[in-house]
Formats: sequence, C-alpha cells, structure tokens
Amino acid sequence: MTSQTSRWSVTVLTLFPEMFPGSVGHSLAGKARSDGLWSLETIDIRAFAHDVHGTVDDTPFGGGPGMVMRADVVDAALQSVPDDDRPRIYLSPRGKLLTQQYVRELADGSGAVILCGRYEGIDHRVTLARGLEEVSIGDYVLSGGEPAAEVLIDACVRLLPGVIGDARSLQEESFERGLLEYPHYTRPQTWGGLDVPAVLRSGHHARVAEWRRAQAEELTRLRRPDLWARYGGTRKREGL
Repeated sequence: MTSQTSRWSVTVLTLFPEMFPGSVGHSLAGKARSDGLWSLETIDIRAFAHDVHGTVDDTPFGGGPGMVMRADVVDAALQSVPDDDRPRIYLSPRGKLLTQQYVRELADGSGAVILCGRYEGIDHRVTLARGLEEVSIGDYVLSGGEPAAEVLIDACVRLLPGVIGDARSLQEESFERGLLEYPHYTRPQTWGGLDVPAVLRSGHHARVAEWRRAQAEELTRLRRPDLWARYGGTRKREGL
C-alpha cells in the first residue's frame, strides 16, 4: 500500500495492485504525482480474504458461468478506507457512462475511491449497502476494472490545476463545448501531397476561429449524432 499527501487523492481497490500506477505513472500525470498535485493509494482486495488460499470469489446463486467476487471480502476491503467525502466508484459495464462533465466534477472534488471488479463482477449487495456509484467507460467489456480505473484517473488528473501548462488548451478539447474537437495541423506545411488549410496560415484569428468551429460542428454531426442533437438543443435554448 503506497500513498502520499496531496490536494487530490485516489484510492484503488484491486486484486492486482502491481498494475498501478501503470500509464498514469508517466508523462504529465506521472510528473504531477511526483510534484504532489495528486496521490495514489492501492489496496489489495485479496488481503481481506478469510482463508489461507486467499479466496475472493465463489459460484453465483441461481447458476450460470463464471465466478462472483464475495460480498464479505470486497466489503472488508472497502471498510479499510477511512470515511471521507470522496465518492465510492465501482467500474462496471452496466454503470452510467463516463462523461467529461462527470470527470470535471470529480476533478473539482477531493478525489475518488475506485473499486475494480474481476470475473463476473461483485456481489450486488455491496453496491447497495455501500451506495457505490457504478460507472462505465464505454459500451464494451474488459477483463477487469483496472484499465478503466487508469482511464478515469488520467481524465481527472489532467484537469487539476498545474498539471497542463497552458490551461487554455483544455477549453478547445472534445466535449468541452458539446462538440468534438477540430482537426490539428503542424509543420511541414506540405506532407504526403496534402497542404495545411490556407485559413490556418492566414494569420486571421477570427477566420481561424470560424473555420475551427465549422470543422468541429461538421465532425460532430457526422460522427456523433447524439452529441449533435444535444448541441442543437443547447443553442436553441441560448437563442443562438
């Protein structure tokens, strides 16, 4: 179990603590952790098993394939985390979809306690008894919650003050304005027989902004009709 004092802290409960910090131990997130902007603690769920074999799962009531993580073991691990105001999150394909808005809410708080499931998941009684928030990072299934936990942590950490050098870049990203982000270009000016759009080389800031907005709207309309519908509704409410 490792931890350090900082403004934003995350506790991950997992059967594989050696998988952390993983990707969030590198690049901006890793540097921010070294600088004390956030902290990571891992708790080994297997340490709370009741037998010498470290058994953490059992067959499901009602039959069916797979195994289910035992309520008594998972709950004991959760109870080892001191009470605080951090939300208790269980990463599950059946949870509410992770959105940028939810990420911002987490980043604005004091951190999170994240439970990573394995096998067929955890006994549902733990979710009910402990008021866990079920969260999904997408409509697909992983072998366990650990990769999803890294996704959630990375999404939050990059929003913490001081992590990204120029905070203005966060304002132009996908989802921040209800749209996907516009395309980016850099040197060389000509590559693969393709040129950088002339408007981006014009030096005319208003035209660049207009082009970027149009590109973001078109990409969103084509690729994410769900976002486009919400975006249109928002603009109508705002009288735009």
